[in-house]
Amino acid sequence: MKIVRNILLVILAIFIVVAITVYVMGDNLYQEALGDSTIEEIIDDIRSDPNYVEYEDLPQNYINAVIAVEDHRFRDHGAIDLIAIGRAIYVNVTNFELREGGSTITQQVAKNIFYITEDDHVVARKSAEILTAFDLEDKYSKDEIVELYANTIYFGDGYYGIEEACQGYLDKSATEMNLADCTMMAGIPNAPSIYAPTVNPDLTRSRQEKVISDMVEYGYLAQADADELVDSLDTYYENFSF
Repeated sequence: MKIVRNILLVILAIFIVVAITVYVMGDNLYQEALGDSTIEEIIDDIRSDPNYVEYEDLPQNYINAVIAVEDHRFRDHGAIDLIAIGRAIYVNVTNFELREGGSTITQQVAKNIFYITEDDHVVARKSAEILTAFDLEDKYSKDEIVELYANTIYFGDGYYGIEEACQGYLDKSATEMNLADCTMMAGIPNAPSIYAPTVNPDLTRSRQEKVISDMVEYGYLAQADADELVDSLDTYYENFSF
């Protein structure tokens, strides 16, 4: 028993050392990303962009679509979602490949604003992303975080933020999106190099149908309305010249 206890103590000590090291790495990267600014000053600068769209001006269908497909428990958890992380670990381990991520919308906002580069050490970057997410959740409401997500996420073709993407892909303002537009645009950021309509409209549509299905599953859209929308997609895509 004494040997087992000693082994457990060693394992615990190693875990504590690793945890502290990862935290310090993440905090250093976060402070480096902030520079001489505060997170509030950086957010204020983002909000000063003429293409910035405030939460109340975003179509509710777009907000619902984003939450349904990206982080359906968004309003029920904090900066991180332990359930999603556990599910992602299980799926990835059992399939022996990276199939699913556990990042929340808040973590995605942190990455969009501070850690878009892949140059940083992956463990440090993930730690910094989580620390930043906790800071965002402490200082901003859920609505504000969704707003920041919509205005900082990458949509492909050089478009950052929902307004640029709508002007580029739809030739309209984000405030003018209909249900079909909302479900298409909500699906693109998952993998813009694949789902951008200028790359492969068939894959864009497939992803859009996934968004629609998730909206039904999580109570944002009635099945009858979803069926009608899916039936209209042939005509919807014929109207574009991607």
